Amino acid sequence: MADTLQGSTVTPSKAVPKGRPYGLLFIALPVALIVSFLFFPALKSIFGTIWVKQPDGSYGVSIATYQFFFSDAYSLANLAQTLWTTVVTMVMLIAVNLPIAIYLRFSKSKLAIFVQVLALFPMFVPGIIIVYALIRYMGPNGLLQTLLEAVGIFGFQSPYLTPWGPVIGMLWDAMPFTLLVLTAGMSAIPTSAIEAAEDVGASPMRILFSIILPQIKNSLLVVTSLNFLGLFGQAFMPFMLGPTSPEMMGPFMLRTFSSVRDPLQAATQATIVFALCSLAGLAYVRSIARRRAQEVVK
Repeated sequence: MADTLQGSTVTPSKAVPKGRPYGLLFIALPVALIVSFLFFPALKSIFGTIWVKQPDGSYGVSIATYQFFFSDAYSLANLAQTLWTTVVTMVMLIAVNLPIAIYLRFSKSKLAIFVQVLALFPMFVPGIIIVYALIRYMGPNGLLQTLLEAVGIFGFQSPYLTPWGPVIGMLWDAMPFTLLVLTAGMSAIPTSAIEAAEDVGASPMRILFSIILPQIKNSLLVVTSLNFLGLFGQAFMPFMLGPTSPEMMGPFMLRTFSSVRDPLQAATQATIVFALCSLAGLAYVRSIARRRAQEVVK
């Protein structure tokens, strides 16, 4: 039997020749659609903000719209308001969802299931419903004011149409995504590491800062980057819940394009927003690349 095996010839299976881009055929159509409907219009719009019509009728390079934006007090106030709203909302998202993710990771009770369902509930509610529900709840003479006055608390100042209105709305809207990402990161933490730390007398805060946070730093970076992209360019909730002056860049761009009828300045505002969001996108891409490099090393 051994001689037979030694004398036999094993025909290897035909391997796919290396160097041929067979895999690229699977992504050719999606990439073509992305380039056609996303990248090309975006680049055309960005290029159109610097290649503009001159007073003599010819076209040439000009940065006059950018000079106007960065010299206009109202535009800068809107940009500052957008940065403030985005940063405050991101901090509150982490502060609210991180304890919930930790609780869901280590709790085995039935209450944890109820908490998870409750936290993910906004994912299944349309944004327009959330906005009008918040207006009826926290607006003037809304349900929250009625409940507070019923227990003897008067002088309620509604956050509706104030800078805190968009923060509350976007916090509600972004909670499910943030919780899902953090929960996924928490699931990678080995229980044995937590138990070993507890055996040597580590306090809960020591476990949090020495074990949990270092293990989920990639998840924190991902959720921060993606939330920054989604919050910074948000238009609907700031338009419905926020003040009109100063306003966030989303409503500002929409009003400049539709009401003021200045598409060139609106494109300039969008380009500035795109440039700032690119920093968050770069951080996200670097995080993904670093994680893949670590997987290759392992």
